[in-house]
Amino acid sequence: MTCTMASTFTSHKNGYSPTGKQIEYPDAAIAEIIGNGFFIVDQQWTVSSWNHMAEELLGISTADIVGKNVWAPFMDAIPKDFYTAYYRALLQDVPVHFTIYWPKMKNWFDVTTCYFDDFLSVSFKGRKNPEDHKPLLRQHKCLNDMYRLITEVTTDCLWEWDLLSEQIFWIDGGHKRVFGYEIQNALIPQRFWEARLHPDDKVRVLTSAHQFFAESSADYWEQEYRFQKLNGEYAHVHDRGHIVYNQGKRSSRMIGASQDITARKSAESQLLRSERNLARQQLKNQKEIVAAVLIAQEKERANIGKELHDNLNQILGAAKLYIELAKTDEEDRDMLLQKSVGYIVTVIEEIRDISKHLATPRLNVMGLAESIKILVEDVMRINPIHIQFQESGIHLEELNEALQLDIFRIVQEQLNNILKHANASQAEIQLAKSNDILELVISDNGVGCDITTSNEGVGITNIMSRADLYQGTVSILSHPGEGYVLKVGFPIKASRQLEKK
Repeated sequence: MTCTMASTFTSHKNGYSPTGKQIEYPDAAIAEIIGNGFFIVDQQWTVSSWNHMAEELLGISTADIVGKNVWAPFMDAIPKDFYTAYYRALLQDVPVHFTIYWPKMKNWFDVTTCYFDDFLSVSFKGRKNPEDHKPLLRQHKCLNDMYRLITEVTTDCLWEWDLLSEQIFWIDGGHKRVFGYEIQNALIPQRFWEARLHPDDKVRVLTSAHQFFAESSADYWEQEYRFQKLNGEYAHVHDRGHIVYNQGKRSSRMIGASQDITARKSAESQLLRSERNLARQQLKNQKEIVAAVLIAQEKERANIGKELHDNLNQILGAAKLYIELAKTDEEDRDMLLQKSVGYIVTVIEEIRDISKHLATPRLNVMGLAESIKILVEDVMRINPIHIQFQESGIHLEELNEALQLDIFRIVQEQLNNILKHANASQAEIQLAKSNDILELVISDNGVGCDITTSNEGVGITNIMSRADLYQGTVSILSHPGEGYVLKVGFPIKASRQLEKK
């Protein structure tokens, strides 16, 4: 969007909406209403714009000053400090604010300058108030103070954008408070705003604005982008402006507000990072679960293979040998066959034990508690350990079969860990329900371990993976020589939701 700088500040009649309905809007631009004088000069101090308040405050008409050197009418009355302040403003690429006294005018002036692209935009306001307007001024001051307090508790920065002159009026002190620029009730060139758009956002924002002004039939323009602050940092900004059309249905200006949404964007980015980290962690956990299952399967297969090869194979070999001997030894045939039968019976019992360990228990027939009791009895029958099992508050109708099976496998896995590693003489299994949590506690009086230094084995990883399926929790309490306690909690509600899925 480019056009030449307007020679005078434009004022407008009441605006029109895209449907052609006249809307209530000030007859003049805010820059003409606010009471500030404005003018624009180039590097040779030639005036290109001069508003009516500049005429009133400085006593020179637009027709007499536009196109001429701004200092010419005041050559004999300009104080040195006044000229120096303006000259320094030409050397700055950011807005400058200062207060200065002009003896000839017998007045103090608040001045804001903004230099950009070889032009110096100047906004100024006199401080002297006529004595005969004190009541009106007090009322005006009261309204201004109330408005100032409102603006100080919001992050909105108000502005009016003159599309014809390509100038933006920054209203009050929002832009100073949020972005740090010394601009309050002052005009800035549109190019100053454009230059501070983030390079990655600039084309998108300007293209959106250009298309909206040229083609849109809507009342509002809205964009989010990053805007450079005075300290060089970028703030995330949400802009929303109300477009005003002239009688020719052409967009002429827009009034709106910029809101600093950096905190919101930061929170969204943090949430997004957290979600990504959570997704990565879930993927990592899933891989660990798969790895643990595969390792457990391979370990189980290795154990079965070892048992078949080193034990059952040898027993069957001995049975075969006795049968072969019985064929030729008539005297000891009965004894040899009897031994062969004994060896075959042993193999059958071993295969039954292996099958019982591998087969899925019929929980829907025996129930979880009864299945655990049978498991405990089988373990104590062939191992020198006493295991006590207690359950309370358990109602099978509240637990789906998948959850019951996983609890059984956890008990089975932990008992295997105790037999292999704990060197324990006693163990206890407690299964109880408290509120909506089903808690499984398995403890032993074995050698224990230092949980701060010991690595989690495949068995514990497998237990954790089963608990994760139901959003469960796993905690371990152990010290060297003081036994081992495993606690697993299952939210029953989560297990029901998983069953529905």
